[in-house]
Amino acid sequence: MTGALDATRLALDAVEEGLSSAVALVVSEGPKMGRRLVLTRDASGHEMVHGTLGDAPTDAGVVALARSALVDPAGRDGVRTLATGEEALEVYLEVRHPVPDLVIVGAGHIARPMCRVGAMLGFRVYVLDDRPDFASRERFPDARAVHRVDFSDPFRDLTIDERSHVLLVTRGHKYDYECLVRVLQQESAPAYVGMIGSRRRVRATYVRLLEDGIPRERLAAVHAPVGLDIGAETPEEIAVAVAAELVRVRRGGSGTSLRDLERVAERFFKDGGTEGPQGGTT
Repeated sequence: MTGALDATRLALDAVEEGLSSAVALVVSEGPKMGRRLVLTRDASGHEMVHGTLGDAPTDAGVVALARSALVDPAGRDGVRTLATGEEALEVYLEVRHPVPDLVIVGAGHIARPMCRVGAMLGFRVYVLDDRPDFASRERFPDARAVHRVDFSDPFRDLTIDERSHVLLVTRGHKYDYECLVRVLQQESAPAYVGMIGSRRRVRATYVRLLEDGIPRERLAAVHAPVGLDIGAETPEEIAVAVAAELVRVRRGGSGTSLRDLERVAERFFKDGGTEGPQGGTT
């Protein structure tokens, strides 16, 4: 059995090591009440089980519940019920994932609000630029780190992996290409790659990448032009559009307006009146 302190330590260590974890605590009354089990899982799907709830069938059932919560983008903390023979076992799952990185390449006018919004969303933000006046802590107080880099090798001092979200907002087509080709050559594909630019600028970058042998399927995974279509024009609005796309990739969703998705007026007030579906006055 794993105690509360040990379970907490395991979950915290897992996050620091880039693993996901689920702490299962039995909350239903009975001999297993208060017992804990911890499941840790890495990005490749390798799992480790720490502790036991008392018997192998119960452990296996709870591990399956924990696994489902970890692989589901919408998986949340909460009580799950496991059927064990003639009774039901209630287990509280505490789900934790490693902190995702947001790497902003380019420290111009869009990068500043993007850094603020990214930090608010829980990302560990890194800002990269080759200009000393732009790559400064004063401009990006919310960033985990600000690096002055050479755009021909921008990720030399960073690890780009499946938890990374890379946003290219450089000041020119030449730098877009140099940075994007480095991203697409990574062994582990990032969770998100976005590149700002007009359709013409994006197309020119793609043509050159294809000529250089980058597979078409890797290009298809790039979000370019970047962000959701909300009519954004100002740097702050563009940051919101990009942040919305990051959330959609991270959590799932269609990006459709909730009004259009739920269609409350259409579904409940079909005749244009004020009576609800049961005939009551609203």
